[in-house]
Amino acid sequence: MSLAWCMNIAQKTNGKTLIITPIAVGHQFVREGEKFGIDCCVSRDGNPCGDITITNYERLHKFNPSDYEGAVCDESSILKNYKGVTKTTVTEFLKKMKYRLLCTATPAPNDPIELGSTSEALGYMGAMDMLGHFFKNNEKSLHPAFIGSKWTFKPHSENAFWRWVSGWAKAVRK
Repeated sequence: MSLAWCMNIAQKTNGKTLIITPIAVGHQFVREGEKFGIDCCVSRDGNPCGDITITNYERLHKFNPSDYEGAVCDESSILKNYKGVTKTTVTEFLKKMKYRLLCTATPAPNDPIELGSTSEALGYMGAMDMLGHFFKNNEKSLHPAFIGSKWTFKPHSENAFWRWVSGWAKAVRK
């Protein structure tokens, strides 16, 4: 799905796309591309190597976002670590992208931190803004040190929250 999405973005924009993966997954994408006739290649040095370039999260800092029209994050649940360097690096990189896709096989729909980090990386509401808007914390402070604590919906905000999520998130089973 990520390869087909990238191929369509590259064709639509006549530009390049980037797939960001965990460290050992890039070559799996190349094999899948070969199987479906989609040209793609792995780059470790920050240089685009075709319409669809693949790299890993650990090498993203070598790439220039202005070289790409769109980006896909594979196994995007890596972004749920609110204070993580990877989350910050990816979110900053994606800010420059017009087209963004985050894919995960292990979503945590009951984890407000992961939903907030995902929203932020996609260019919607920031994680802390989302928490403040829809949730209350069982702690006395919204200080980042309490991230990971039990967050509960503010009164009457649950339906509004899920309407907001459905405006930017899609779940696909098959």
